Amino acid sequence: MSTIMKHTGHPSAEEQLRQRADVIRLQLTQGVSKPFKKIIDICSGDIHSVGMKPLTFVRQVVLAGCLCPNLLASDALPHDARQRAQKLLENCDGGSVGAYAESSGMAYVQRTVAKFISTRDDVPSNTAHIFITSGSIRAITVVLKLLAQGGAVSQTGVLIPVPFPYTLPRVLESVGSVPLPYLLREEAEWRIEMEVLHRALLSYKGHYWPRAIYISNPGNPTGHVQSRESIQEVIQFAAQENLFLLVDEVYQDTVFGVGCEFVSYKKVLAEMGPPYSHTVQLASVHSLSNGIMGECGLRAGYMELVNVDESVMLFAEALLCGDISTAITGQIALKVMADPPKPGDPSHCLYKQEVEYRQNTLKHNMYRTAEFFNTLPGFHCPPVQSGVFIYPRLTFSPKALTHAQGLGLEAGLWYCGRLLEEEGVRVGVSECVDEAGSHKSSWHLRLCVLMPPDALEEVLYCLQAFHCRILKEF
Repeated sequence: MSTIMKHTGHPSAEEQLRQRADVIRLQLTQGVSKPFKKIIDICSGDIHSVGMKPLTFVRQVVLAGCLCPNLLASDALPHDARQRAQKLLENCDGGSVGAYAESSGMAYVQRTVAKFISTRDDVPSNTAHIFITSGSIRAITVVLKLLAQGGAVSQTGVLIPVPFPYTLPRVLESVGSVPLPYLLREEAEWRIEMEVLHRALLSYKGHYWPRAIYISNPGNPTGHVQSRESIQEVIQFAAQENLFLLVDEVYQDTVFGVGCEFVSYKKVLAEMGPPYSHTVQLASVHSLSNGIMGECGLRAGYMELVNVDESVMLFAEALLCGDISTAITGQIALKVMADPPKPGDPSHCLYKQEVEYRQNTLKHNMYRTAEFFNTLPGFHCPPVQSGVFIYPRLTFSPKALTHAQGLGLEAGLWYCGRLLEEEGVRVGVSECVDEAGSHKSSWHLRLCVLMPPDALEEVLYCLQAFHCRILKEF
C-alpha cells in the first residue's frame, strides 16, 4: 500500500458518529422523541456499558476492601478477598489507596505482573522492565515518544496494519509520527503477508524514517490469531530492517478459535535464540480495559520493554513522571488480573465460574453474530478466532452508493448514521481499500459482541429491521 493516511482536518466517519451519538443522548435526556429509548454503543469494546457484570472478586478487593477498610474487620467479604485487600493496603503509602505511587507503578504490582509474564511465557521477566500505565494507549504513546527522539531529517514513521484499532492514528498524530500502512487482506484470513509488508516498507523508504512496526496480537479488530511461524517471520523482518516491535496483546485472554492459541511475541523471541533474542527491541502492552476483564473505568495496564537500553528505560520513566501516577484502584485491579484466586481459595470457584461464563458467552455470541450477518444480503462475515469484535463486510448496491454520494456522504457513514438515527445503535465503520489504496464499494462494520445473549438479540433485531428497510429502498 503506497498511500499514506493523512489528516484532512475533517472528522473521520468514526468521530462524526460519536459526535452525533452524544447529541442524541443529550436530546433523550431533554425529552426529545426518538424511535428508541437509549443509545446502544457497541463500537468501543466497553462490555460493562452493554450489560456484562463486573467480576465479583475484583470489586470485593478493589472497591470494597481497599476503599472501605472497615469491611476488613467483618465477615462481609470472603476471607481471601480481605487478605488480598489488607496486603495491598500494606503496600500503599500510608496504608491508603488515596496516596500517590511511583511513576512507573507500585513495586508490588510490578512484581506480580513480572511473575504473571514469566509463568505465561516460561521466560524470566525483569521487574525493572515493567511499567504500570493508565492503559495500553498510554503505554503505546510513551514508546512512540521514545522512538520520535531520534532527531532524523525524515519524519518518524510507524508501520501499522490496515485494518487497525480505531484509536491508533490519533495516537500517532499526537506524538508527530506518520502512520505507514501495510494491508491485511480478508481473502488471506487477515494474516500478515510478508511480501506485502516488504513492498510497503520499500515504498516508504526515502520519504520517511520507518522506526517501528505495530502489531496487534490477537488482531484488533479482525480477530486473527498469529501462529508461531508468522511471529517468527515478523521478528526476522524487524531485525533485518532495524525496526522496533510495538506489540499490542490486550486480547490474549479471548482466543476461542479451533486449533488457535495465544503465543506472545516475547516467548517466540526467546525461543528463537541469538542473535534475535538478544538484539530485537520489543515493547508488549496489556490492559485491564480490554478482553475478558473489561474494566474500562478503572484504567490500568502494563508495558514490558525487552532488549531496550537502560538509559532508554530511565527516559521512559521520566516520560511517565510527566503525568500523575496511574490510579491506585486501577493498579490494584491489574494485580488481581495478573494474580487471580487460586484453587482452594474461597473465591476461586466463583471467579472461575464468572470468567468461564464470559468466555463461553463470547464464543457463542461470535458464532451467532457471524451466522446472522451471513444471512443478510450484502453482508459477508468470515469466522473469527479471538477478540471481542466482529468485523463483517457490507457491499453497497450502485443505487445506494449513488444516493450516499448525492448527499455528500461516504456510504459507510451514511449507512451507520441512519442506523444510529433510526435504531439508536452505534457501530464502528471503516472503508475497504486495496493495496494501491483504491477505495471500493465495500465497508466493514465493527461490533463488540461480548454482552449478555439477550442484549445481543436486541441488537441483532434492530440491525435486521434496519437493513431490511435499506434493502427495500435500494
